[in-house]
Amino acid sequence: MPIQSLARLYTRPGFLLRRAHQISAAVFEDECRIVGLTPAQFGVLTVLRANPGVDQSSLARALGFDKVTVLRVLRGLEGRGLVERSPSPFSRRNLSIALSPAGVDLLELAQKPAETAYRRLMGPLTAEQQTQLLDLLQILATGLEGSARAAFVPPEVPHPA
Repeated sequence: MPIQSLARLYTRPGFLLRRAHQISAAVFEDECRIVGLTPAQFGVLTVLRANPGVDQSSLARALGFDKVTVLRVLRGLEGRGLVERSPSPFSRRNLSIALSPAGVDLLELAQKPAETAYRRLMGPLTAEQQTQLLDLLQILATGLEGSARAAFVPPEVPHPA
């Protein structure tokens, strides 16, 4: 079997997606350093703002996280007083998770640096390329969802009456 060239490795989608993810996380963490949030923490806080009282399993699915990852992120946020866990009114086996007042305030403060990170990440692309990239990533993620190690199940969003 022939040895793969480095050029072939560096043009593989998996390599490029991993590298883009590394860069995306670095840009986000650089811009959000002032509020002390990682992309995973920001995602958890954002889902909790939209779905207060969600249980841990639903939270994990809403972000495509495995249970260990969501637990690790929650413990860090809880240790900083940003989230609160309480017994679920629906099941004695589950806990409801919600933003604390400090979590609400921090998420609000994080909006501007998170938006700056998004603009910085997408900056090298034209508006048309940005749309095309997001469309292609959505097609890829949707088409291969069954191969993911952790399920992605967005929460039900109530529609206005």
